[in-house]
Amino acid sequence: MMPLDQLQKIIHNPVIPYTGTILSGLLPGELVVIQGSVPDDSDRFQVDFQCGSSTKPRADVAFHFNPRFKRSGSIICNTLEKERWGWEEITYQMPFQKGKPFKIVFMVLKDKFQVSVNEKHLLLYNHRIKLERIDTLGIYGKIQIQTIQFISNNSLQGSQPSSLGITKIKSENGEMPDGSQLVVPYTARLNSALRPGRTVAIKGEVNKNSNSFAVNLKSSDSKDIALHLNPRIKTNVFVRNSYLSDSWGEEEKDVTNFPFSPGMYFELLIFCDVHQYKVAVNGVHILEYKHRFKQLEKINILEITGDIQLLDVRSS
Repeated sequence: MMPLDQLQKIIHNPVIPYTGTILSGLLPGELVVIQGSVPDDSDRFQVDFQCGSSTKPRADVAFHFNPRFKRSGSIICNTLEKERWGWEEITYQMPFQKGKPFKIVFMVLKDKFQVSVNEKHLLLYNHRIKLERIDTLGIYGKIQIQTIQFISNNSLQGSQPSSLGITKIKSENGEMPDGSQLVVPYTARLNSALRPGRTVAIKGEVNKNSNSFAVNLKSSDSKDIALHLNPRIKTNVFVRNSYLSDSWGEEEKDVTNFPFSPGMYFELLIFCDVHQYKVAVNGVHILEYKHRFKQLEKINILEITGDIQLLDVRSS
């Protein structure tokens, strides 16, 4: 058994099959990042988040992540409890390719695991076994692993919704809620207006039956919307636009990978640069949008609407 303590954040070139103790356990907000490659002759491999390392009787497996390459390929997710498998959750999307490298990010959340592969969202898996019981990571099958990395990010899905660098204006009913509530639709004033180098960060969760949501950066002294971000979940289209002089401009829709999915947790980062906005989701750069509204110093209002739950909003 190989200890994974706070000092040892990265394990290099582990021998497979691999079983390692997670001494500090897994907490909401942590990321487990596994990089490797799939051998040409691989038929399957698995990553197991286990409750102990016993083989007889076999330890419970809280989250069994099992890509299988037969036919068109699938990913089986399941839980083993008291040596009995539960119901399989099958994903027919196959992001792994034989002979190719990969990067899996397991994001640990309070109620689920969120998995992305090669910087693209793949699946969600709700906890069936309490998170605090997980103390072992197992990797088995025909797979080559270069690194296993444990990254703490305690700001993820914090226990208390919060905001920083902005002042809430009003909720839907016109009342000021207490500071812990982030009610959608949400309107706030940036404590200092936008300028190059400033960032707006929004953390939230997409509703399970979400149609779309929108983020607007506006000026308080006109109806102008400098930046309108509108991810449409049902159609996987990410619309960007500006509303200037009482009319919408031309929509921009190009994006390599649509970054949102029903039920997923996200951190949306809007960085204001000299000539454009840069937008990232969960640490992955998604798009750039050239400034159409040039008077950046007048942009001081943030609006958020649509089918999401807000967890944290800040401007810095």
